[in-house]
Amino acid sequence: MIRTLYITILSYFLVGGILFYFIEKKLSKEKARHNRIKFIVYFLIINGLFLSIVIEPLVFRILSGVIVVLGLYELLKLYLASNRKNKGFFLFSLLLYLLLSVGFLYFSALNINWILFTFMILSVLDSFSQIFGQLFGKHQIAKKISPGKTAEGLAGGTLTALLTAVLIRKLIHFEITTILLLAAGVVLWAFLGDLAASAYKRKYQVKDFSKLIPGHGGILDRFDSLIAAGAWMGFIGYLILIAT
Repeated sequence: MIRTLYITILSYFLVGGILFYFIEKKLSKEKARHNRIKFIVYFLIINGLFLSIVIEPLVFRILSGVIVVLGLYELLKLYLASNRKNKGFFLFSLLLYLLLSVGFLYFSALNINWILFTFMILSVLDSFSQIFGQLFGKHQIAKKISPGKTAEGLAGGTLTALLTAVLIRKLIHFEITTILLLAAGVVLWAFLGDLAASAYKRKYQVKDFSKLIPGHGGILDRFDSLIAAGAWMGFIGYLILIAT
């Protein structure tokens, strides 16, 4: 099953790479170069996380802890750089982040199949939301908060993610309806997490949380959806655990 999942990931990246090739023809050289760097770095991140999950889950737990700590640092850094403006907004954001982080860390210690299911859905959602958005995006979802997000991109990413959930349903052995509901929850929380991170950046008037990851920005620019969706699946996993 692990080999099948990895082949699936590689196949998605192959399709994504072909689509990005046609997208880049319409872009400036600088924008096309940025997209290539982003694609390559994302490929390395996805492969690194996947291997950490399947080879040694403890490594994934450690990486999750590192993501949470660095994300917290980025939140604090932007707040302090603003001379501590919008204190109430910052405290609310901090509390929300800490709550999600607890859920995400709990998620990182769950059964490997549960983690892989979530990871696959998120990877597909992130990749194909961007692809469909660049190919067909016309209607912005949240213009003031995140102008790059479009209804077409979200719809395309969601449909691809739900289809993937059906294809890999044997990972967690639930009925199709339950599988789709879980995947829809991952999509929703990933979107909300991404939107919340964008709102925080807009509040403090920055484009990215940092420049740590080439082509992506900071830790929260890349892993905001993973933290939020992981927290969702961690919560559901906890409910299932106490119910059995």
